[in-house]
Amino acid sequence: MTGELTGNVAVITGGSRGIGRSIAQALAAQGSDCLLVSRTASDLAETAKQINADTGARVEVCAVDLTTEAGCEEVLATAQSAFGRASILINNAGDTKGGAFLELDDEVWHAGFDLKFWSAVRLSRLLWPMLTESKGTVINIGGGFARTPSPDVLIGGAVNAALANFTKGLAGVGLKDDVSVNAVHPGPTLTERMTNMFEARGAQAGITADEFKQRLIDKQGVRRLGEPEDVAAVVAFLCSPAARHIQGVSIAVDGGGTQGLF
Repeated sequence: MTGELTGNVAVITGGSRGIGRSIAQALAAQGSDCLLVSRTASDLAETAKQINADTGARVEVCAVDLTTEAGCEEVLATAQSAFGRASILINNAGDTKGGAFLELDDEVWHAGFDLKFWSAVRLSRLLWPMLTESKGTVINIGGGFARTPSPDVLIGGAVNAALANFTKGLAGVGLKDDVSVNAVHPGPTLTERMTNMFEARGAQAGITADEFKQRLIDKQGVRRLGEPEDVAAVVAFLCSPAARHIQGVSIAVDGGGTQGLF
C-alpha cells in the first residue's frame, strides 16, 4: 500500500489495544510499517495479524516490560534487528491509577511514572539517533488531566503534565536535529478499559453503564465521548509531511472538554 507515510517505520508503545491499536492501524493504512510494543504477546500477535491483513503493512511485535530500562533497550534492539531503522515513535503506553490521595502510596505513584513518563524519556533517548537520521517524528500521548487537574486523578494529571513539559523541551532538541516532536491529549475515550470502568463505576452508583457514560458526557459538556479513531486521525496527520511546521505543541482531542485557555 502507498500513502503519505510509505517508507516509514513506526514504533508504537501500548500498541496492542485501545488508542495505540487505532494509531497503528491509521499509520499502517498510510503506508508505514509498524513495531508494536506492549506487555502481552498474545494481544500483540492478534493485533499485528489483523493490521497486516487490513493494510498489507509489515507489522512486527515486541513484548516487554516498559517500566524497566532493559525493556526499553529491547525495543531498540528489536527495531534494529527487524527494520534497521525507525522514523516515527509514538509513546502511548500508560496505566496510571486514580483514587483518593491518602490511599495512593509511593509504589502506585512510581508505577504510573515508570510506565508512562520514564518509558517515553528512555525510548526517545534510545531511538533518537535513528529518528535524527530519518528526520523523523515523536508523538507523546498524554491526557486531558495534564491541563485540568482533579483530586481523584492526581497521578495521571502529574504524569501527563510532566510528559507535556518533556515534549516541549524535547521539541527544542528536535529543532536542532530536524525531528518533529508534539503531544496529543485525549479526553475520555471509549476504549475497552473505559467501558469496563463504566460498568464498575455504574454498579457502584446503582446505575447502568450507559447511564454512567451519559453522566460523564454531561459533566464534560461535550457532544459525545471520544473514539480511539479520533486520536489516531490526529496522530497520523502529525506524522505526515503536511504537519512538518507544527512543533512542540500539545493538541487536545476531547470534543471541547478542556475549558482552560492553554
